[in-house]
Amino acid sequence: MTASSSTPRATGASVASPDPLIRSGFATADDGVRLYWRAVGEGPVLVCNNGVGVSTYFWRYFVEFFSAHYTVVLWDYRAHGRSDRVADWRTADMSIERLAKDLRAVINAVAGDAPVVLVGHSMGCQVLFEYYRNHADRVVGLVPMLGSAGKTLETFFDYSGSPRLFEIASRVVDQRGAASHAIMRPLLRSPLAWFITWRFDLVDPMYARREDMVKYLGHISRLDLRVFLHNVLEVQKHDAWDVLPTITVPTLVVAAERDAFTPMWLSRKIVTTIPGAELLVLADASHAALIEQPENIHHRVQRFLEQRIPGFAPR
Repeated sequence: MTASSSTPRATGASVASPDPLIRSGFATADDGVRLYWRAVGEGPVLVCNNGVGVSTYFWRYFVEFFSAHYTVVLWDYRAHGRSDRVADWRTADMSIERLAKDLRAVINAVAGDAPVVLVGHSMGCQVLFEYYRNHADRVVGLVPMLGSAGKTLETFFDYSGSPRLFEIASRVVDQRGAASHAIMRPLLRSPLAWFITWRFDLVDPMYARREDMVKYLGHISRLDLRVFLHNVLEVQKHDAWDVLPTITVPTLVVAAERDAFTPMWLSRKIVTTIPGAELLVLADASHAALIEQPENIHHRVQRFLEQRIPGFAPR
């Protein structure tokens, strides 16, 4: 494990400590894969779970705000970021069930037996619900943001044909291999990628900073596209809707009015299925609301932690 400290950039009304404690290291999954993690701050533990194809940078503003009073844990899925790459994409297990097992390894390494609040963005919502299925006793709160509980491609852009389109794309990339990478990587790193993201309402350029999205696109360009697309198909195979009625911990669901990936009606369905769940709706926000409207998210999540979860009020 390594330790370091740095001074984060202030974000809006953020009250982050000028020098939060920063630790990082690797947890080892039960199959030997090393998983990179980073913990910022001290106090009750918030564990953040990324969306598909995403590293930890989408949590940048979240970390800056909450590290003043909490330990904010970030981690990279296998084959992502600093975690171990897969040796053979054909045998790589990128299922949600596998990622939930990996989450357990990270929590054990960083938090031990401490109670945790799980926060998820997009696919990260499915990971946290799957983790709760098997380890409910370790969780004291859930904050699923801009995601679903399963079968996610069926509601992608509210188009029922999305699963089929991704299956075709995956087969094409599998067959063309290096040729697909040669085409897609320069495209993802070009100015055209930014134009496409806002032109198709994947992000709102009036709120999101271009540099934040460039990091996202750059990370995808470095992934093995075959592994990425197989991971996307796994979000369709996974289904944790049966878990939701069994959830007994406080839950705050975050939705965005203009979320094309996971439409807002999905968030409302989650809220009505989880007993006592609360809903935050972000007006004029997209699937990238974490970097578009961080202050609105932060203040509502902080109030949720203070009022609903014993021991998670700022110290």
